Amino acid sequence: MTDFVRPPLSRFRRAGNFVFASGQLPRGADGSIVAGDIKVQTRQALANLEAVLAEAGARMDQVVKVTAWLTDAARMPGFNEVYREVFAEPFPARSTVVSGLVAGDVEIEAVAWLE
Repeated sequence: MTDFVRPPLSRFRRAGNFVFASGQLPRGADGSIVAGDIKVQTRQALANLEAVLAEAGARMDQVVKVTAWLTDAARMPGFNEVYREVFAEPFPARSTVVSGLVAGDVEIEAVAWLE
Protein backbone atom coordinates (compact mmCIF):
# COMPACT_ATOMS: atom_id res chain seq x y z
CA MET A 1 0.00 0.00 0.00
CA THR A 2 1.21 3.47 -0.86
CA ASP A 3 1.09 5.98 1.96
CA PHE A 4 -1.91 8.21 1.40
CA VAL A 5 -1.38 11.90 2.08
CA ARG A 6 -4.51 14.04 2.05
CA PRO A 7 -4.19 16.63 -0.72
CA PRO A 8 -4.98 20.32 -0.15
CA LEU A 9 -8.65 20.29 -1.10
CA SER A 10 -12.12 20.18 0.41
CA ARG A 11 -14.15 16.97 0.12
CA PHE A 12 -17.05 19.24 -0.87
CA ARG A 13 -18.07 22.87 -0.98
CA ARG A 14 -21.55 24.33 -0.85
CA ALA A 15 -22.38 27.38 -2.94
CA GLY A 16 -25.98 28.50 -2.69
CA ASN A 17 -28.14 25.50 -3.56
CA PHE A 18 -25.25 23.58 -5.10
CA VAL A 19 -22.82 21.06 -3.64
CA PHE A 20 -19.54 20.54 -5.48
CA ALA A 21 -17.97 17.21 -4.52
CA SER A 22 -14.28 16.66 -5.19
CA GLY A 23 -13.21 13.72 -7.30
CA GLN A 24 -13.52 10.39 -5.52
CA LEU A 25 -11.11 7.56 -6.17
CA PRO A 26 -11.88 3.91 -5.46
CA ARG A 27 -10.28 3.99 -2.01
CA GLY A 28 -11.36 1.60 0.70
CA ALA A 29 -11.73 2.50 4.37
CA ASP A 30 -7.98 2.04 4.90
CA GLY A 31 -7.18 4.59 2.16
CA SER A 32 -5.80 2.08 -0.31
CA ILE A 33 -7.16 1.61 -3.83
CA VAL A 34 -9.51 -1.37 -3.91
CA ALA A 35 -8.37 -4.32 -5.98
CA GLY A 36 -10.57 -5.34 -8.86
CA ASP A 37 -11.79 -4.51 -12.32
CA ILE A 38 -13.42 -1.28 -13.45
CA LYS A 39 -16.82 -2.38 -12.10
CA VAL A 40 -15.43 -2.94 -8.60
CA GLN A 41 -13.51 0.34 -8.70
CA THR A 42 -16.46 2.29 -10.07
CA ARG A 43 -18.77 0.94 -7.34
CA GLN A 44 -16.26 2.02 -4.69
CA ALA A 45 -15.73 5.49 -6.20
CA LEU A 46 -19.50 6.00 -6.40
CA ALA A 47 -19.95 4.78 -2.81
CA ASN A 48 -17.30 7.30 -1.73
CA LEU A 49 -19.06 10.02 -3.71
CA GLU A 50 -22.37 9.12 -2.08
CA ALA A 51 -20.75 9.40 1.37
CA VAL A 52 -19.31 12.84 0.58
CA LEU A 53 -22.64 14.07 -0.74
CA ALA A 54 -24.44 12.75 2.37
CA GLU A 55 -21.93 14.61 4.54
CA ALA A 56 -22.92 17.76 2.62
CA GLY A 57 -26.65 17.07 3.01
CA ALA A 58 -27.18 15.90 -0.58
CA ARG A 59 -28.28 12.66 -2.25
CA MET A 60 -27.20 10.91 -5.42
CA ASP A 61 -30.58 11.61 -7.04
CA GLN A 62 -29.80 15.34 -6.70
CA VAL A 63 -26.66 15.07 -8.84
CA VAL A 64 -26.98 17.22 -11.96
CA LYS A 65 -23.42 16.98 -13.36
CA VAL A 66 -20.74 14.29 -13.24
CA THR A 67 -17.18 14.34 -14.49
CA ALA A 68 -15.42 10.99 -14.67
CA TRP A 69 -11.86 10.10 -15.51
CA LEU A 70 -10.92 6.64 -16.74
CA THR A 71 -7.44 5.35 -17.46
CA ASP A 72 -8.59 3.50 -20.58
CA ALA A 73 -11.54 4.11 -22.94
CA ALA A 74 -11.91 0.33 -23.29
CA ARG A 75 -13.20 0.33 -19.68
CA MET A 76 -16.21 2.49 -20.60
CA PRO A 77 -18.73 -0.39 -20.97
CA GLY A 78 -18.04 -1.68 -17.43
CA PHE A 79 -18.08 1.85 -16.05
CA ASN A 80 -21.41 2.59 -17.75
CA GLU A 81 -22.94 -0.65 -16.46
CA VAL A 82 -22.28 0.33 -12.85
CA TYR A 83 -23.13 3.99 -13.48
CA ARG A 84 -26.62 2.92 -14.62
CA GLU A 85 -27.06 1.01 -11.34
CA VAL A 86 -26.64 4.26 -9.41
CA PHE A 87 -28.08 6.96 -11.68
CA ALA A 88 -31.48 6.80 -13.40
CA GLU A 89 -33.08 8.82 -16.15
CA PRO A 90 -32.93 11.67 -16.52
CA PHE A 91 -29.22 11.01 -16.11
CA PRO A 92 -26.95 13.79 -14.87
CA ALA A 93 -25.06 15.70 -17.54
CA ARG A 94 -21.66 14.01 -17.81
CA SER A 95 -18.18 14.44 -19.18
CA THR A 96 -15.89 11.42 -19.36
CA VAL A 97 -12.18 11.90 -19.93
CA VAL A 98 -9.42 9.37 -20.54
CA SER A 99 -6.49 10.37 -18.38
CA GLY A 100 -3.46 9.01 -16.62
CA LEU A 101 -4.66 8.93 -13.02
CA VAL A 102 -2.25 8.85 -10.11
CA ALA A 103 -4.16 6.02 -8.42
CA GLY A 104 -6.90 3.64 -9.52
CA ASP A 105 -8.63 3.31 -12.87
CA VAL A 106 -11.48 5.77 -12.21
CA GLU A 107 -12.17 9.06 -10.46
CA ILE A 108 -15.61 10.65 -10.22
CA GLU A 109 -16.68 14.15 -9.15
CA ALA A 110 -20.17 15.60 -9.08
CA VAL A 111 -22.31 18.67 -8.66
CA ALA A 112 -25.60 18.26 -6.80
CA TRP A 113 -28.49 20.69 -6.65
CA LEU A 114 -30.27 20.96 -3.33
CA GLU A 115 -33.93 21.38 -4.26
